[in-house]
Amino acid sequence: MSDLRVALVAEGPTDAVIVEAVLKALLTRPFILTLLQPEPTRPKLGAGWGGVLRWCLNFANRSPASFEDDPSMPGFDLFMVHIDADVAEMSYTDVSNEVAAMAAQRDWPLLPNSHPCPPALASADVMRACLLSWAGLSVPGPKTVLCVPSKAIEAWLTAAVFDNGHALLNNLECNLNLERQLKTLPKAQRIKKTRREYQVRAHNVTQSWATVRQRCSQAERFSKELKAVMIRALPLNP
Repeated sequence: MSDLRVALVAEGPTDAVIVEAVLKALLTRPFILTLLQPEPTRPKLGAGWGGVLRWCLNFANRSPASFEDDPSMPGFDLFMVHIDADVAEMSYTDVSNEVAAMAAQRDWPLLPNSHPCPPALASADVMRACLLSWAGLSVPGPKTVLCVPSKAIEAWLTAAVFDNGHALLNNLECNLNLERQLKTLPKAQRIKKTRREYQVRAHNVTQSWATVRQRCSQAERFSKELKAVMIRALPLNP
């Protein structure tokens, strides 16, 4: 049986490390992950959420009906698009004035557009709507899963790494400062936002994913939506 081919659009390489670790916990078949964004040979798009926005815009300008129908991305079994829910706090002008003008012209969802947290669902839904609008889609395609951690994917990392009672587990999905707090912990617990340090802890995410799902509502949501896509698109391998 051949490996699954998974395409990923993400804010950055550290996010890709966590998504890959999650997929190792959820997929029942071996897979090959291809990072479409950020992509080193296309630095013009940039990284971060602005890079995700530009990637989606480039896709929309090609006008296919879905990622699955885009002839420039053939052969993928799954498409993952990641953005953190904290982007709901940002402004299009944080990317560029040109992007802000385009947002008005194309009637994209407003940013900033944050909501009280909890519940984590509200700002996550804002960013899910943004991803679809930027890509010119009304709904995800049959093999597409949106990955929107709240407030950031560091919540999933934190949930996997630390035991009950750790201070960072409090209000985990509503913490806008988690990345900074992780890198200022005592040395034995400290996690800096580097690909190397995230890779060292990726196995924690894979092994403790059941715990992450209990602690993070948007991790549970992602798990269920991925399972539904697998059943629908690859019925022999639910």
